[in-house]
Amino acid sequence: MSGENVLYVDAANQILGRLASIIAKKLLEGKRVIVVNAEKAVVSGERLRVIQGYKLVEGVKTHYNPYKQGIRRPRSPHNILKRTVRGMLPMDKPRGRAAYKRLRVYNGIPPELAGKEFIRFKEADASRLGHKYVLLGEIAKSLGWKGVVG
Repeated sequence: MSGENVLYVDAANQILGRLASIIAKKLLEGKRVIVVNAEKAVVSGERLRVIQGYKLVEGVKTHYNPYKQGIRRPRSPHNILKRTVRGMLPMDKPRGRAAYKRLRVYNGIPPELAGKEFIRFKEADASRLGHKYVLLGEIAKSLGWKGVVG
């Protein structure tokens, strides 16, 4: 990996949707993006309303065999963030699939990335929201994620 072509992004106190759209644009430009602290990203809105919205999507079943299979939804923070970015990429085209392969998302900071310089996007900062937002780790916990919110 060449150093200038890799972006190290810290998702702590960054708004999920804005962060995901910026990351999607960087991926389509050909950059490799590594995101850390996925559990500390925020989703705007009242806590109960946001969590109920995610749980409502969890309850969707298929008509094919509703008792056996449903639609698989991500429950861990890094997979929720990764899926959000995936929704903003043209996955039906080869460049979208190639861009998605250049994305890595981690909960916390892995030991091999401990000394790196992480960037934050000021347009995605949660200080713009005021006081009503929920951490992605809390949403994942309510969906059944068994990890640790730190």
